[in-house]
Amino acid sequence: MNSSDNQYFIITTHVFLNPGRICYISGYKYRSASQHSGSSVKLSVTPLGTLSGLPQDIDRTCLSELEEDEAELLQALPEDGERLEWFKQRHALQRFLQLTEGVNVAVEHKGKELRGIIRYIGRKTEPSYLVPLSGRVFGIELQGEDRGKGDSDGNYSHKRRFLCEHNCALFVPFSRLLFPSPQQQTEDLCPGDRVTYFMNNIGFPGMVVDVVEENGQHFVKISTDKDENGKTGGEVKVPLDCVAKGEVPTEPVSMLMDTAAAEPKLGLSMELTVNSVVEVTLASGNTFGIIRWIGKLPDRQETMAGLELEEDIGVSDGTFKGQRLFLCTPKKALFVKLSSCRPDSRFQSISATPMEKIPKLEESVDSDTELSRRRLDTVPPVSTEQVQQILVGRMKGIQGHCNSCYMDAALFGLFSCSSVLDSMLFKSTTPQDAPIQKTLLHDIVNPLRSQGFVEGRHIMKLRQQLQKLGYSHSFTTDEKDPEEFLIVIMHHILALDPLLKLSAGGKLQESYCYQIFLDQNHSLVLPTVQQLLEHSFHSTGLKLGEVPSCLILQMPRFGKKFKMFDKIVPSLQLDVTDLLTEGPQQCILCGNLAEEECPDCFKDPVFSQTGFKVFCKTCSSKVHSHPQRQFHKPAALEIPLAYRGHVLTRDKLELFAVLCIETSHYVSFVKHGPAKDDWIFFDSMADRQGERDGFNIPEVHACPEVGMYLEMAPAELANQVPRDMKGVAKRLFCDAYMYLYQSTNMCLYR
Repeated sequence: MNSSDNQYFIITTHVFLNPGRICYISGYKYRSASQHSGSSVKLSVTPLGTLSGLPQDIDRTCLSELEEDEAELLQALPEDGERLEWFKQRHALQRFLQLTEGVNVAVEHKGKELRGIIRYIGRKTEPSYLVPLSGRVFGIELQGEDRGKGDSDGNYSHKRRFLCEHNCALFVPFSRLLFPSPQQQTEDLCPGDRVTYFMNNIGFPGMVVDVVEENGQHFVKISTDKDENGKTGGEVKVPLDCVAKGEVPTEPVSMLMDTAAAEPKLGLSMELTVNSVVEVTLASGNTFGIIRWIGKLPDRQETMAGLELEEDIGVSDGTFKGQRLFLCTPKKALFVKLSSCRPDSRFQSISATPMEKIPKLEESVDSDTELSRRRLDTVPPVSTEQVQQILVGRMKGIQGHCNSCYMDAALFGLFSCSSVLDSMLFKSTTPQDAPIQKTLLHDIVNPLRSQGFVEGRHIMKLRQQLQKLGYSHSFTTDEKDPEEFLIVIMHHILALDPLLKLSAGGKLQESYCYQIFLDQNHSLVLPTVQQLLEHSFHSTGLKLGEVPSCLILQMPRFGKKFKMFDKIVPSLQLDVTDLLTEGPQQCILCGNLAEEECPDCFKDPVFSQTGFKVFCKTCSSKVHSHPQRQFHKPAALEIPLAYRGHVLTRDKLELFAVLCIETSHYVSFVKHGPAKDDWIFFDSMADRQGERDGFNIPEVHACPEVGMYLEMAPAELANQVPRDMKGVAKRLFCDAYMYLYQSTNMCLYR
């Protein structure tokens, strides 16, 4: 962190100054004195913390050399005696020197142990000619129950070091940071554990062989991957305080990494840019991440890349030596040479086994000129007869990666076996958004329908394109909701006309999805989707302005984790006739043209829980002659003259997909045919090949058991214990998040 040309010492024997006082001499004078007089001469050193600031002659034997970083740590301590005691445990200082911003720590404050995160590491004050070293402090943002127990909001020494809430920050010397006791540490370390050990401020990876105690001090025997001399193999014994469990790349290791870029696999571009998905080889093996920054760093000639890693094995939250270069979660940022990065091999055409070849997709062309010339090939949805051959199996569907399941499930549900939204793939769009449409059609929808498989790198490409256009800074990393993704694609990117036109009080509202809301007095226990939609429309006073081509319904939930109903029964057909503002409706009793609707009868237990209560005048008169319904207020329906004498028909939508969520993971069901057993289940992360260097294996399989449960009587279905339900049926009935319905009259290929 420091780079002055001073040599620092600590006084170890009592002279006219107390032992523990830190002194310094210019590097030039120290080298000159050493060359002429050896180690027995007195040195003219300047003690820190004296009023005069004048040099003092002190015998060389009373002084011990300090590295500047060590002196910076010790100078932050208020008492000379405390500095000397810590100097006697000099090996322990190395652990504090390896701390970085973003690390979770405990801190002692007013006799209590508080939990927090390091947000700042730096000097107490700026150096000056008279005071070149002021001491290094650690700024801690308190977390959890300990918030509010600090004494700062991130200001220290009249400067803003970081921003947090009032009394949620502490600035302390290293001595008030707490680590586990040696006994706790030895209990945590076991033979075979991977660790990082520190020698001369540099971390090296290795494996624990044994933990031993010698003269009251604990040491760890480590089998080294590569020692401080660069030799592989061998064994070292280091103090316990210089060992960190797990392999944590330190800045010296990461910044000096000279790993040659691996030869890229055929068909992948080596033109790496910001947001490219890459891998890099460290001493611990291959590590994967996304490039968030490219540029030059101080004292480095090479072009460097700032990576946001998949795992918490980095060194910061996107800062480098106090300078913010990009933003990510703590311990996920790592800075390496750009030449050490290569495209993520997991998204190339590899196979889980020789029998599971991943189909190679045609190489995409990103040239705008080529895009304008290229013919927009059309591939129809997979038919019921083709499902088994094209879609079903391992390494089928869309390959998941890095929280992409919400997008994988939505795209598979929308496009695998339905064409209701294919218009968005072909409509004219702006030059800025054309590459996204092209990726969606040529790299995702067409391969899914023709080959039954989409590589994860194509989904990542789509996520990168969305992020580049600024709709979200976390499309490539964070989990999102399917509706957020769909609205961005349909509304912001492709400017698709809203799918849903709703009428409320004579005013028209437009939307792409509909969230079902229920009033608190509903009586539904085991509802169907039909009942949920009708009750929601009834309680909100809504009507449909027209029959939608595609109806996307979000089930009633309290967030993603809390469901309103233990089970929801899928309605294979959704009758929207009575939900329309216009059109002839049938009397629920005699089937003739309805002329009145009674909102009060809607929840009357004598009637079915399904359907709006509309009557012809004759039936309405009879129904409301009953004493219990004499005070109901039926309202006349507006029936255009053209509809009188019209043949009464029902407007129905067909269920074609369901998105489900369990423990923040999305999957989808697709109803691909008319038979009760025509169901398939898709999971983009059903299995995994390998660990960090591996890849997810998507899977599609038939789930005919769904049809069996749909044929059950409501009472029998209600008594089904979810964990005992066969196959994946439980996920459809108990975890439904979004239902997708289509008008078969408006599909492109039917």
